[in-house]
Amino acid sequence: MGVWLCDSCRAGLKPVLPPVCSLCGRPTDRPQICSHCRLAPLQIDGIRSVLYFDGVLRTAIHALKYRNAQHLADPLGEMMGDYWRAHHIPADVIVPVPLHPSRERARGYNQSALLARRLGEITGLPIKENLLARIRATAPQVELGAEARRENVRGAFHCAPASAAGLHVLLVDDVCTTGSTLEACSQALRAGGASSVWALTLARAL
Repeated sequence: MGVWLCDSCRAGLKPVLPPVCSLCGRPTDRPQICSHCRLAPLQIDGIRSVLYFDGVLRTAIHALKYRNAQHLADPLGEMMGDYWRAHHIPADVIVPVPLHPSRERARGYNQSALLARRLGEITGLPIKENLLARIRATAPQVELGAEARRENVRGAFHCAPASAAGLHVLLVDDVCTTGSTLEACSQALRAGGASSVWALTLARAL
C-alpha cells in the first residue's frame, strides 16, 4: 500500500476544488450550473468528485481495476469518506455502479463496490449492491466520445419497480468523465422509485 500511496504520493494528488457546476461537478469560474448543463442537463441530482484523474491517482486506479490491487480500495475509499464528511451529500444508502456480470466474472470483483464498502464503513450508511443491475454489456466508455457514451449506456441498467421507493441514493464509482454512466444509473434508480440520486466518484477526468 505504501508503495502506491506514501506521503510523497499523496502530496501529488490534485483535489477537485470549488467552484464546480452544481449539477455535473465540472470546475467552473463561479458556483452555478455550467453552460453544458444549461443546454443538456444530466438526469441526476448532482455529481461530485474528490480528485483529478491524473498522475499517481490514475496509476492507482488502473492498478485497482486491472492489476488486482484490491488493497488500494481502503485508502482510496477513505479519501472519499473524508470528502463526504467535509461536503455532506444527503443519502440513505450507498449503491456502487455495477459491472455487467460477465465483466465482473472476468475481473473477479467490482472496484466500485470495493470503494463503496469502505465508504460505507466510514459513513455508517448501508450498502445496497443488488439494488441496481447492469442488464446489458456495453463497449468500454473510454473508447467513445460524449454522445456515443450516452447512447452506449442508455437502458443498460435496471432497478426493480418500487425497490428504491423513497430512498436518497448515493451512487459510487471510480471515475467520472462525462457523467453518462451515472446518468443512466440515476434514470434506472428513479424508475425504481428513488427520491434523489447523487453520485460521488473518486476521480474526475481532466
